Amino acid sequence: MNFHTPDALEEMFNRNINEAKRWLKENPNNIEKLRPYQKEAIAAVEKALIENKRKIMLAMATGTGKTFTTVVMIYRLIKSCYAKRILFLVDRRALAAQAAQAFSAFITPSGNKFNQEYDVFSQGFKKEDFTPNAGHTFVYISTIQRMAINLFGREGSFGQGESDPEIDDEAEKITIPIHAFDIIISDECHRGYTSKDTNIWRSVLNHFDAIKIGLTATPASHTVAYFGHPIYRYTVEQAVLDGFLVDYQAIKIKSNVRINGIFLKEGEKVGIKNPETGEELLDTLEDEREFNSEDIERRITSPDSNRKILEEIKKHALEHEERTGRFPKTLIFAVNDLPHISHADQIVNLAREIFGRGDDFVQKITGSPSVDRPLEKIRRFRNRPFPAIVVTVDMLSTGVDIPALEFIVFLRPVKSRILWTQMLGRGTRKCPDINKEYFTIFDCFDGTLIEYFKDSTDFVVEIQETVETVTIEQIIENIWNNVEREYNTKRLIKRLRRIADTMSAKAREDFSYYIPDGDISKFADNLCESLRNKFSETMNILRNKDFQNLLVNYDRAKKYFYVAYNHVDSVVSEPVFKYNDTSLKPEDYLVAFSRFVHENKTKIEALSILFLNPRK
Repeated sequence: MNFHTPDALEEMFNRNINEAKRWLKENPNNIEKLRPYQKEAIAAVEKALIENKRKIMLAMATGTGKTFTTVVMIYRLIKSCYAKRILFLVDRRALAAQAAQAFSAFITPSGNKFNQEYDVFSQGFKKEDFTPNAGHTFVYISTIQRMAINLFGREGSFGQGESDPEIDDEAEKITIPIHAFDIIISDECHRGYTSKDTNIWRSVLNHFDAIKIGLTATPASHTVAYFGHPIYRYTVEQAVLDGFLVDYQAIKIKSNVRINGIFLKEGEKVGIKNPETGEELLDTLEDEREFNSEDIERRITSPDSNRKILEEIKKHALEHEERTGRFPKTLIFAVNDLPHISHADQIVNLAREIFGRGDDFVQKITGSPSVDRPLEKIRRFRNRPFPAIVVTVDMLSTGVDIPALEFIVFLRPVKSRILWTQMLGRGTRKCPDINKEYFTIFDCFDGTLIEYFKDSTDFVVEIQETVETVTIEQIIENIWNNVEREYNTKRLIKRLRRIADTMSAKAREDFSYYIPDGDISKFADNLCESLRNKFSETMNILRNKDFQNLLVNYDRAKKYFYVAYNHVDSVVSEPVFKYNDTSLKPEDYLVAFSRFVHENKTKIEALSILFLNPRK
């Protein structure tokens, strides 16, 4: 297992890597639909490979198309003959399915689908498929859970229960040689490298003599120690400025219980529930009891607190519905989903009562055995009007693409920077179908979560009691008066992006009196340069009162309702039988990371030795 076979060595020596490098240099990346930053990311990886790097990390914000970027990158690596066998490693079965779909949808320059030119396997690999064959080129998509079982057996894997939806029942230990893959691409590589899972993740990657490429939106010290510093970074802030992600706002909800905990007085009546059986007794306290904020939903719950928080969410949701004509898709993060004391179940039941729109309107999606077909529920949440509100714990915290999501509610405390950023990333995707302008974060801990993470991520979140308390006119005046000009320019660009995404043809015509072709998007693209080179001329446009009025009261794009008179449907019916009742800004991030490195110099060196030279 620790040595290459003679056949593998022969194939390795016969491969002309220099010719592959020459192909990468001489053949420009002209794949259609690639965005500029995606081309830059691929170019950075190819440059690193040409320089013989063996471990590489790519940092791209959630929602900026890492999977599509990866598909194109893999295509070029195979086409150049730099690699023949590539492992794409994910940690969710849903992500494996999404990746397989992305490969099958990609059209190569030859006009074929990717899987028509090269084999793409997903999950169901057999041991004989790993036999070296110089003529066999393929991509294998696998979850880390399955690969760990393949390599080390179930006893050497993550030790998760059989009910875990990420574990394949048919997975078994098989013999996979160290030379099975030329390149391993680890998606969301920030996960799994901490706590008890560290050794398993590292052991899976270290088993193979292959080039390792890590993809993440949230680089961390442990991933940097393994993969090295990111060779390319594209942040949320930059993606919003470039118009590829939507902006965000934050609303803080102050709950005395969430901040200060609960104090029970002597003589107070309480329910005492057995977490193992669910049996509950009513009792009168004979002495006072105090529970701190960390005990909430773990040792004690306050139904009144949960109810009042949901009622606050309802106020904002109804205001959004009245303003836009649609109820905002809402994701609520609960503390837990434990039997008999489930916070998620309590939130679901209260939300169904408070919103009063039926059980289908509010659903729970967690990894609990009590949730039937969670992946199907995720697809419904993504593609259908119902459910409109979903309560989860961590199943939807990462790797789930729901563009229409507009409200993210934090009813659980978060202490991990990586998890916080990933959770926020659920809302950043654009959704032209609903003219999505931004998404809203609800911090139910009086804004303390936002304050805690404000200097450690590339999410620059401003807490707002109401939508856009600072008017666009005030932002323009701040730029004119040189008040935090760089910050306010970025702020104005974000507002202009919202307008560009929601304006009608009439609005473009109205704006054409002030800017060429009424192209607000292009105006936003060039705003920084225009302010540098033509400050007075640009400010004359921005400070024009009629132009400012238009920025606020522009004509919005209309949504139309279609009646398909000539479409013929086919409708049949059949009996149904029931059986047993079932049928950070970039520069701020770099400064913070540099400070962290200097303050923890010894620790980082120790980590580097641990990862790079473990035998020493």
